This record gives sequence, C-alpha cells and structure tokens, in this order.
Amino acid sequence: MNLVVVSNRVARANTNEPMTGGLAAALLPVVENSGAIWVGSSGRVRDGFQKEPLAEIEALGAGALAMLDLPAAHYGGYYEGFANSALWPALHSRSDLIRVTEGDYLSYREVNAFMARALLRFNKREAAFWVQDYHFLALGAELRELGVTAPVGFFLHTPWPAPCVIEGVPQHRELIEAMLGYDLIGFQTEADRDNFLGYVKTNLELAVHDDSVMSQYGRTRAAVFPIGIDAEKFSQQAAKATTHPDVLRLRRSLNGERLAIGVDRLDYSKGLVNRIRAFDRMWTANSHLARTVSLLQIATPSRGGIEAYCQLQNDVARLITDVNGRHGEVDWTPIRYLNKGFGQAVLAGLYRTAQVGVVTPLHDGMNLVAKEYVAAQNPSDPGVLVLSKFAGAANELDAALLVNPHDIDGMARALATALAMPLSERRMRHETMMERLRSHSIQQWFADFVEALRDSHSERTEASPRAAESPTLRPVRSLHSAARFH
Repeated sequence: MNLVVVSNRVARANTNEPMTGGLAAALLPVVENSGAIWVGSSGRVRDGFQKEPLAEIEALGAGALAMLDLPAAHYGGYYEGFANSALWPALHSRSDLIRVTEGDYLSYREVNAFMARALLRFNKREAAFWVQDYHFLALGAELRELGVTAPVGFFLHTPWPAPCVIEGVPQHRELIEAMLGYDLIGFQTEADRDNFLGYVKTNLELAVHDDSVMSQYGRTRAAVFPIGIDAEKFSQQAAKATTHPDVLRLRRSLNGERLAIGVDRLDYSKGLVNRIRAFDRMWTANSHLARTVSLLQIATPSRGGIEAYCQLQNDVARLITDVNGRHGEVDWTPIRYLNKGFGQAVLAGLYRTAQVGVVTPLHDGMNLVAKEYVAAQNPSDPGVLVLSKFAGAANELDAALLVNPHDIDGMARALATALAMPLSERRMRHETMMERLRSHSIQQWFADFVEALRDSHSERTEASPRAAESPTLRPVRSLHSAARFH
C-alpha cells in the first residue's frame, strides 16, 4: 500500500523544534519509519488561483514530506474562521464560543477542494489516503467528486460532541454527509464514536449496522483507535535529557523544592484557569506546602487572531499574577509561567524532574502530554499523574489520580494527595500505566488503522455496485510494511 497521510500541520525531523500540537509530534516518527508521504501546509499562503497545486517535497526518514502553499484568499476563513472559530469550539462542547459566517464556511470548503486537487498527484497504483483531523472533514467527499476510488480514511484527534452540540454549526448536516465519503472514520473513544453515529441515525435518518453506515458514497465504518506514544523511546529520551542545560538549570533552581508541571497550548479546552485556582486553593488549605512545591506551567500561545484566545491569555496571566502576589515570598515564586514551546527532548527532561504531572483539560480527545509524563518518569522514584476524567487518556490511564476539572476543591485535594503519596503506591500506579502505554503504542495505532482501512475499503467495494474497481490492498503486518510510497 502506498500510504499518503494528510494534515494541516506537519513536522520536520528536527524534534528539537517546539511543536505546539500533539498531532504533528505523534505522526512524525511513524511517517519517518513507514515510508508514507505526509502532505500538509507549508505555513505559507500564495495569491492567485492554482489549478494544479504544487508541493515542495523533501525526504523524511524512509518517507517524504510534501508541503503546499495554501490559497491566501481562503486561508483566514478556513483556519482561524471556520476550523477554529466554529468547529473547534463545537467539537469541545463550547457552543457559546461558536462564531461562524457563510464566507468562512465557503473558504473551508475551498481549501478542502484545493487539497483534494493537490492529492491527485499522489493518486497512483495502490495509493491510499489517511486524512487527519477537523481541518479536513469534507476532504473525503472532495476526493470522491474528483473520481478517486482508492481507500480514503479519516481520524479525528479531538472529541466528537453530542448531536445537539454539533447542530450549533449551521452547516452541520452538509459537513457530516460529506464525511461519509470516507471508507473509515476513526475516533479516540467509544463515546466519540457513539455521538457521531447517534447524529447519523437521528439527523440523517440512516441505518447503522455493526458501526457501519450506508450512504450515497457506499459503506462507511466508524471505529475507535486510541492514539498512543512510543513509551520506551520517550523513557530513554527523558533519562538522557536530565543533563540538558535547561533541565539542569531548573533542577538547580528548585533548592530541594518539589515541582508540579503542566504543558499545554494556551487553549480554553485545557482548563488552565481552573488548574491555577486549584493550586491557589491547595496552598490556602495546606499552609505547610508553601515554599515546598511550585508549579511550572508551560502554555504555548496559538491562534492569536481569535478573540477567545486573546482573552484567555489575559485571564491566565492576570490570575497567575494574583496567586503569586498572595502566596509568594521574596525568594519563592509559586507559579513559574512560560509562554513558549520546547522541543520533545527538553520536555522529556522537564517531565522527569517534576513530582506531579497536571493534565486537567475540560475536554480533550486524548492528550498525549499525560502519556508522555508517565513514560518520562524514573521507575524507581516516579511522579504522580493528576488527570482530568474528561481527557481521552483517562480511559487508559485509570491508575492516575482522576479529577473533575470543574471541582476546584476536589483538584486541590488530589494535588495534596499526589504530593503525599508513598513510594510503593507511586511505583504501583506507574507500572500499571506503563504496561498500558507499551501495549497501546503509536506503532500499533498506526498499523491497526491502516489494516482497518484496507478491510473497510474492501467492504465498501463489495457493498456498493457503483464503486469502481480499485487495487487490492495487502494486509499490514508491521509498521515497516504498513506503507511504502514510491
């Protein structure tokens, strides 16, 4: 199978560069090793209409990276407009933040159509396309309109909300009908898949059998594929990173003080305000923890052109200033706040330094920071993960201290519990979570999806007499045989 992976954001092989999202960091190693070609935005825009979009192609390990300049006339409406001011809040059940115009939606569809035309270049014998995330919900339908009969799969990295929430997007019906152009749609959790199929049954009035739907495009299967990490590799990286200058400076600055760490994009879905309030409550209720534990909060700004993000940045900065002003001393700062990103190598060392990892989103598809924090720990003296039960990772990492991020008092108690947890219990919890991470790796996620795409495409072809002949796909037996682009 010649696999073509498609996403808005791509990553280069230099992993020391900061990555602001989990998608790029997760896909990089599997694309490097599988031989797939990864197509996405170059980060630049171009004026003028391009009938045949050109791609800048460079090697990426065993695979390749193809980067496109997206159309300037539509990029703003596509990205900051429809994708991140309508879809992102809807997918995270924040209907109050949905902002949408007809022009933004048209731009979103134009960019999806643009990407479909660009992908025709890679529509060769035994090609298969794997589209990533909410930026390209309609790309499967656009490819079908261009006559592509190859396998086309889709994976959503965010949650999928209840039907009544996605209905807040005015174009919801047209979009979800377009999603049925995919052979296979993957979700992080069973709840996400069930919400999607519930919409299909209720709003589109289509029958669902064995998690599959028949539409004008043929059969589409919806399935669950929780994304993982390479836990062993990340653990080794964390051990090595203890000598990195940034990590050494942090350790020296602690002077025996314990550390909690949070690493997030500056996004309203991450629960940063509630997290800071929980630390405030913890120090207020446990005076003995003053001067003995601090929080390192790394919050990388993103989507600065959207009002909700600008407001959040101001709110978080103001709240941290208030908490530091009330609890801090001349020689102790309770919350260390950094608005910049770090490469994976440095982050691994920072995670290993912290006795508590704090991952408390209000709603998250998976949240790979939770998995990375666990993998980075010293197994002889591991830290404790405090994890929101509304993150997809909570379904797998149930040995963490699970919290409700809306319960400030409950989170404060969980933080104090984590700091007081005995070594034997910390080891037991860590070993349990590491076993889960090893058995649900990023390599397994990749191979499972590609195998399921092969099967789903075969089922669609058999079920739909209108489907054109397409090449037979070979079963995927390992990551290295999963995809090879020539």
